[in-house]
Amino acid sequence: MTFKEQIQQGIPSILPPKQVYDPAINHAPKRKEILSAEEKKLALKNALRYFDPKHHAELIPEFSEELETYGRIYMYRLRPDYRMYARPIDEYPGKSLQAKAIMHMIQNNLDYAVAQHPHELITYGGNGAVFQNWAQYLLTMQYLSEMTDEQTLTMYSGHPMGLFPSHKEAPRVVVTNGMVIPNYSKPDDWEKMNALGVSQYGQMTAGSYMYIGPQGIVHGTTITVLNGFRKIKQNPEGSLFVTSGLGGMSGAQPKAGNIAGCITVCAEVNPKITKIRHEQGWINEVVTSTDELVARVALAKANKETVSIAYLGNVVDVWERFDQENIKIDLGSDQTSLHNPWAGGYYPVGISFEEANDLMANNPELFKEKVQETLRRHADAINKHTAKGTYFFDYGNAFLLEASRAGADVMAENNIDFKYPSYVQDIMGPMCFDYGFGPFRWVCTSGKPEDLLKTDAIACEVLEKMAETAPNEIQQQMQDNIKWIKGAQENKLVVGSQARILYADAEGRIKIAEAFNQAIAKGEIGAVVLGRDHHDVSGTDSPYRETSNIYDGSRFTADMAIHNVIGDSFRGATWVSIHNGGGVGWGEVINGGFGMVLDGSTEASKRLASMLFWDVNNGISRRSWARNDGAVFAIKRAMEVEPLLKVTLPNLVDESLL
Repeated sequence: MTFKEQIQQGIPSILPPKQVYDPAINHAPKRKEILSAEEKKLALKNALRYFDPKHHAELIPEFSEELETYGRIYMYRLRPDYRMYARPIDEYPGKSLQAKAIMHMIQNNLDYAVAQHPHELITYGGNGAVFQNWAQYLLTMQYLSEMTDEQTLTMYSGHPMGLFPSHKEAPRVVVTNGMVIPNYSKPDDWEKMNALGVSQYGQMTAGSYMYIGPQGIVHGTTITVLNGFRKIKQNPEGSLFVTSGLGGMSGAQPKAGNIAGCITVCAEVNPKITKIRHEQGWINEVVTSTDELVARVALAKANKETVSIAYLGNVVDVWERFDQENIKIDLGSDQTSLHNPWAGGYYPVGISFEEANDLMANNPELFKEKVQETLRRHADAINKHTAKGTYFFDYGNAFLLEASRAGADVMAENNIDFKYPSYVQDIMGPMCFDYGFGPFRWVCTSGKPEDLLKTDAIACEVLEKMAETAPNEIQQQMQDNIKWIKGAQENKLVVGSQARILYADAEGRIKIAEAFNQAIAKGEIGAVVLGRDHHDVSGTDSPYRETSNIYDGSRFTADMAIHNVIGDSFRGATWVSIHNGGGVGWGEVINGGFGMVLDGSTEASKRLASMLFWDVNNGISRRSWARNDGAVFAIKRAMEVEPLLKVTLPNLVDESLL
């Protein structure tokens, strides 16, 4: 069968042969056993819903074995034998250009060069899934190949509920992930529902088909590192940044450190992902002993090198050894997947990677004890360095939250706040999000590098023209963005699809998108998908990350994220998604995203102007109501530009009256 025929057939009527488990692939760890005997029967019944009853007798023992062996039913037998990558859009079957673009994005999320655990359909973060099983993937791709522009596909945590009649201006796909009743949002609730096959953790851009590889976070990380050094009034040259994690998102840190111009040490316990990041050029060097690391960092400091060094081992060993050797760490953070601490997101110190994985599956309580013991050691070592002048920030991965739950010394004197700020509190919130700057991104669906090159040039031209009249309050952000886009090609950021990320405000996003749409209309480039990370101005309510610099008591509310996705859906988004749990853990955050296809039409022009304006200014208005100075400035400026915008502004109280 051709590729198109395989897509169109969906779940095959004749079962393909069982697949051989490939140990060379970076697989998800075994999930802990959490289902009772009756619940295991229910999980099997749920999985078999996708198959004709004539296949049930053959599949029951196989799916039962998967559940026992891996803790999940992935349906490995159905994994396609074609190469998984973002093909040029015209290679997909279908009646809708928009649907073909979504297929392009889904396959990119599962590309072996992009996905963390591709055979388990997990893109990043240890559990950030595109689908729960391969039947869902096959059925979704089939629906997309059949749909017209007057239908909408609804996705329930990876399950394609079906195609429903709608209209051309409606979203083609509406996605929800992990949207459970609040009282059932504990980590073990997720483990059980996911094992039953009824809910999934979509992370942020995994389950919304908008992941573009580590580049998706490189720009934000570069800005964070640059502004971190600006905050401590220190030149990055010859300065040391220490962190950990080389996974799907955290793997961007070494590249960002190189762009910022500092020395980066990034620890990672997984040898496979370390090897992948080194081969991809995202890290310069790999060392395997702290002796070697100490000597290498001393040399880099002496020569004021710009270099990224991966330490294959536990980051706690790095912090403790650098303290013993009195090596000055200038910036420190952590980007392990601590939203997922008991299932592979963070590893205990003192035991091997393989031993830890075995402990995780077979003795989860002891594994949890060792993780919490490691968190306490980790925090103690950080405290010793900050006493010597290190600037440490929480990277929004729930490090301080989980460390506090482990009893680590991370609380402030009031025993309410954390001792260290979130990077959003200190850096990204006041410097970027309050002014509307966030991770706008685009994908050239032609798959042609030359199209991406053209879009980079278009974006740069738009930004340079905007910078000529931009107010002083946002000149630094504008210049950082221009520098970024000019260096995008030479920094070799593309992994998977021909994609780019750029921190832009509403004005920049709209003007860049309109310029793209005009170029498409002229035939200069092919169709473009617009999107953003959920980690943005408006899309996410996350009290320990995206909205951690909201101080009016509303940071635990999620009105903004819900309004954001509803507003996007009727203003022209091609697909929308709303998730529970991205980035910092299930039950800790609600986050929404979108995708929009530009095809060069006047209709696309109208949609982009309407939706992008709302998508950003919804968040700025909430931030301004929380009395954030930058956001008040930004929303007043937006109201001057758009007379139909009228936002409720806060009145400030004289503190002495209180």
